[in-house]
Amino acid sequence: MELVLWRHAEAEDDAQSDMARNLTARGRRQAHAMARWFDTQIGGRWEGWEILASPANRAQQTASALGRSFTTEAKIAPDATPDQVLAAAGWDSALLAGARRGVIVVGHQPTLGMVAAHLIDGAAGYVSIKKGAMWWFEVRERNGVAQTALKGMVTAEMLLGK
Repeated sequence: MELVLWRHAEAEDDAQSDMARNLTARGRRQAHAMARWFDTQIGGRWEGWEILASPANRAQQTASALGRSFTTEAKIAPDATPDQVLAAAGWDSALLAGARRGVIVVGHQPTLGMVAAHLIDGAAGYVSIKKGAMWWFEVRERNGVAQTALKGMVTAEMLLGK
């Protein structure tokens, strides 16, 4: 299984509520650049990929840049826990079943950073994920043991410059 943690792109600071915050013009550029990069990485082959997005406007708008249908998932809202995010993505069941699929989770800090830290070293911790960045993990089996590997990480700044 592959799991992509995609932090929403840059959003407005002021809105009626946190959930109502929209992407800025820069955020829209970030989201589209990341979407193009990811599509290139998978060679446009979307079969087997699922996209889950937080119900927050900024995450919905980020996910929309992929130009694919996606599922709005309350379990990855801004107040979600790392366990909720991993459960929504089906990560634990994939480890047991050897699933051959991919899930993109479009969500928020600090939760995505806590998920990344857990996937990297199996412990509670925190990694800072920049706005618009993707962290791509895969689980594989080696000698009968499931291993998690960081397949790649890219930021919007790497694609667009500062």
